[in-house]
Amino acid sequence: MSTSRFYTPDELATWVPFAALLELLPRELDGQLLRDEDLTHFDYFTLSMLTNAKEHRLRMTELASMTNATLPRLSHVVTRLEKRGFVRREPCADDARATNAVITAEGRKKVLHATTGHVANVRRIFLDALTAEQARELRTITRAVLERVDPEGKMAATQR
Repeated sequence: MSTSRFYTPDELATWVPFAALLELLPRELDGQLLRDEDLTHFDYFTLSMLTNAKEHRLRMTELASMTNATLPRLSHVVTRLEKRGFVRREPCADDARATNAVITAEGRKKVLHATTGHVANVRRIFLDALTAEQARELRTITRAVLERVDPEGKMAATQR
């Protein structure tokens, strides 16, 4: 590991394209979903997690973990989705201090309609660009970095 204040040429050759991907990939994902469904990728991801949840409901804290978001960011998005009739909030039956997010029938219809185009876009710009071996390597690399950015395993993506 280098202790230099500056990047080595090899480090730059690794970091610069990855940093570009961090900027460009969300734009591509949002662009298709906004154009086709008037949803951001985070809106879609939130609705998708609720669609796949037992009884189509999750505690807000659990949904935040599953979407790799802070609770304030998730709350803002859920408020926006509520206004569109896709989600509603309910008190949690097991814990009066907690709130559940519940996807509505309209929200399920919206996310299911959006899925075909979203999956096609993810395949086109990401999955189809990788060989099976590269995909396995990327999973290993991603886990290694996620363990450093979420060492406590608060986000679902970091939990094993």
